[in-house]
Amino acid sequence: MPKKLTAETSIAPASFEIAMAELAQLVSQMEAGQLPLEASVAAYQRGSELVKFCATQLDKVEAQVKVLEGDMLKPYADADEGAQ
Repeated sequence: MPKKLTAETSIAPASFEIAMAELAQLVSQMEAGQLPLEASVAAYQRGSELVKFCATQLDKVEAQVKVLEGDMLKPYADADEGAQ
């Protein structure tokens, strides 16, 4: 049975992994056509919130890696060209 979408689902997830799992569940339900129209709109809105949350988390991690690696961090394309 599909998870009922309520105002409570707009709460930020506890972690990136939880957000990704919830997003995958929403996508599966929407692709399977298991949701009525109003629930589909709510699922789309929640999915958008989850995507933004995940993107923010990834940006934070990228910034941390840059701090840890300093000048050693190079764009992927440069590393690829050096191998040829």
